[in-house]
Amino acid sequence: MSPALETDTPDEPNYDDAFDAIVVGAGLAGSAAALTMADRGLEVLVIERGSSPGAKNVFGGVLYTPTIRELTDFEDAPLERYVAERRFSMLSDEDETAVSLRPGEWHREPHNDSYTVLRGEFDEWFAEQAVDAGATLVTETTVTGLVRERGRIVGVETDRPDGTIRAPYVVLAEGGNSLVSEGANLKETERRENVAVAAKEVLEFPERDGVIEDRFRLVDDAGVSYHYFGEGAVGDAFGGGFIYTNEDTVSVGVAYRIEDAVAADQSPEETLNAFKTHPAVAPLVRNARTVEYSAKTIPEGGAESIPDLVHDGAAIVGDAAGLVLNNGVHLEGTNMAVESGYHAGNAIARAADRDRTDADALRAYPDALEESFVVQNLERYAWMMDAVEADRDLLFEDLPRAFADAGTEYFRIDRDPKEVHAENAKHAVLDALGGWSGAAKLAFRYRKMVT
Repeated sequence: MSPALETDTPDEPNYDDAFDAIVVGAGLAGSAAALTMADRGLEVLVIERGSSPGAKNVFGGVLYTPTIRELTDFEDAPLERYVAERRFSMLSDEDETAVSLRPGEWHREPHNDSYTVLRGEFDEWFAEQAVDAGATLVTETTVTGLVRERGRIVGVETDRPDGTIRAPYVVLAEGGNSLVSEGANLKETERRENVAVAAKEVLEFPERDGVIEDRFRLVDDAGVSYHYFGEGAVGDAFGGGFIYTNEDTVSVGVAYRIEDAVAADQSPEETLNAFKTHPAVAPLVRNARTVEYSAKTIPEGGAESIPDLVHDGAAIVGDAAGLVLNNGVHLEGTNMAVESGYHAGNAIARAADRDRTDADALRAYPDALEESFVVQNLERYAWMMDAVEADRDLLFEDLPRAFADAGTEYFRIDRDPKEVHAENAKHAVLDALGGWSGAAKLAFRYRKMVT
């Protein structure tokens, strides 16, 4: 379908007009798109600005794998641990009230398709699957803009010596910091209230053998996903903290609204350090040393912030398309990135079969995404961020304290009857909620979580 690759010199091949499609970014969405198109017979060029795929990619640590499992020989994937336990903790300044889930089913294949990974290793492996399928990968190359002819996108500008690279289709998988898409007016810059900032460390322990298993009560390849909310996690900010176990390391971090980060008197790194000193967290990371620090922005605008996904000659996928779900209980983005890349790749392959590059010919991508779990989940929880923002003092400060006080009182050992302690515990929570009517109103506001 494409002309043979022309070479200027052995070191600097000329990629202009040598490919059917260019993918900007070798993250999860980009590699999924490249692999899908290569499997359909297209000549694909993947351009990655890092020294290798994943070198500049940051995320919390849990990868959701249903679509990747279908696209690859997944048994070869570089996984750290499967998630055997999910724990949700409300933190006051010194207390923790937690709910833990350890279903037996999660210990059996496919482990709820939830694994901890290190992006540097996993993204490189995933990109290799696209290369094995026929794609070409170029690293340490930055795309600086898009090339247009008569309004249609026909390629990219790069910092390579040859500069311009043309191809009929461009897939923009550049992540949340989508300067190329924004610079080409394919999407608007996300409003600050719809963006979170995250800071993360990967920690290792001097005495490696058995430390992670002992501290997190694990056996073999099992791992945990711990999420923390409340003032003990990120102060009065809108967000939370997390801990994920890898094979020999632990990923620990915080994520909260960038508006709160700007207004705060401490940096995200300082917020992370404070989180690590909380009494519920400190014993889990005791004596650990930092081997990696990273930070990123996260789009959290939900379904309303999804831009036009297709244009004449181009498609936008993954974080660049705002495909991230964070409602406090469900924290998902990796599965949405892969799903979007897969559908975009299929739509481009079908359009190529008809020799069409117009946006209408690529509509199969957003249509498929609308019918998938991606948009359906984003739309289902579109209401929630506004609700949580309206209730942030209650949810992040008052309730964590109230539940801690209620638990302390309910299990108090003294010479008073249990009935007294139970009544005191009930009033600790009801007072925070504004009585029975306040509790009923809160339950009504969040009824969609379970309906």
